[in-house]
Amino acid sequence: MDLSRRLLVLMELAESCGVSTLLQGFEQVWRLLLVCLICRVLFRTGGASSLNHVVSLLAGMYSLFLFFNLHMLWVMLLSLLCYLVLLLGRHSSIKGIFLSTAILVYLLIGELHLIDTVTWHKIRGSQMVVAMKAISLAFDLDRGAVSALPTPTEFLGYVLFVGNVVFGPWISFSTYKAAIVGRRLSWLWLRRSSVSLFKSQICLLVSSCVAPYLFLFFIPIHGNTFTRKWLRAYENALSFHFSNYFVGHLSESTSILAGAGHIQEKDNIRWEMEVVKPLNVEMPRSMVMVVTSWNIPMSQWLKIYVFKNAMKLGTFPAILVTYTASALLHGLSFHLGAVLLSLGFITYVEHVLRKRLAAIFSACVLSRKCPSDCGHQHKKEYWVTLMNLVFSFLAILHLTYLGSMFDPGVEEEVEEGYAAIHTIQRWSELNWASHWVVIVCWAFYRLIL
Repeated sequence: MDLSRRLLVLMELAESCGVSTLLQGFEQVWRLLLVCLICRVLFRTGGASSLNHVVSLLAGMYSLFLFFNLHMLWVMLLSLLCYLVLLLGRHSSIKGIFLSTAILVYLLIGELHLIDTVTWHKIRGSQMVVAMKAISLAFDLDRGAVSALPTPTEFLGYVLFVGNVVFGPWISFSTYKAAIVGRRLSWLWLRRSSVSLFKSQICLLVSSCVAPYLFLFFIPIHGNTFTRKWLRAYENALSFHFSNYFVGHLSESTSILAGAGHIQEKDNIRWEMEVVKPLNVEMPRSMVMVVTSWNIPMSQWLKIYVFKNAMKLGTFPAILVTYTASALLHGLSFHLGAVLLSLGFITYVEHVLRKRLAAIFSACVLSRKCPSDCGHQHKKEYWVTLMNLVFSFLAILHLTYLGSMFDPGVEEEVEEGYAAIHTIQRWSELNWASHWVVIVCWAFYRLIL
């Protein structure tokens, strides 16, 4: 395809896909943004704390109705179930375990198709946010971080907080209480929310209009059948990545707009809420950094409320428990479960291998970047850089392989979830490369142990 023809195609793509995508995206979220802004202003009026909880509750319910119509009742049912369990077990010292079990049973009932699959998949994100908030509150009550069981309006105002009940992210109960106090409206607050909103729209464009045509129009690369399979897999993975960045940045915008995410520094307030770090994923140092940068609040939640509680089982079992918990929260989906459990093995093997290599060579080749005052003798030598680049390349290979299954496919398949055969087919087309790499890395680690 010559240059003039390619430019013409790109212009048509920008008009047919770019403009319509932005318009549809804005049409879906403008009412939510307006509700978040109204809540922020109402919180600022300085009304009673109990009134602000009611405002948060009602605004959250309205936002759920905007996106899910009457299907929002399932989210409300989960919220009420969580409070009922907390109320019944208010004198127990293991409220977190009881509530986690109740939520798991509820989610399994939904996943077993007692509710139609399409509806359940639509509300899954909100269900997960409510579940994470309730579980974190239960464990905080157990360890005394929260002194007393909140009132029904406080609890429902928290789990249905308008800033993140639709798109997330998880926030702690203390963060929610700080959000409804109603800090002073400022230019920095509005700018920070607007920047995140702008980033989300850029990510939406890349996901919908750039990634699917990356190696066809934007970076025309041709090769043999093997090369084309991996290029197609990379396009699918990239589109999926940027759809996640879109949701992440949008959740930053709505949360900040509603008043969450500020840091008090003496007389100054900084508005900081980081949900995703795209550069850490697309140009990764390690898979460990990818996992922690993919959804920062969820990574923190899993670390605090799952991994640390499971550490008494040992490091590797704790990692498996953590990724299993993440898979259950995301639903009984074979492709998500397969990806998350594979991630568990990949990150563990990478971590222990790089830790061992760092000890043998006294070099800065750990999964996380070493601090400037670390005790390693070799920090910036060319071979250290080369070794880190090799692991970065392997991380990109893993990401391409794991994300290859998330293609648009048939509309019904996307709405209802990919079948197991879809995942097996995609990975078999790539010769199970990522799993073989993990096995080889594990064998190498055992040899040098």
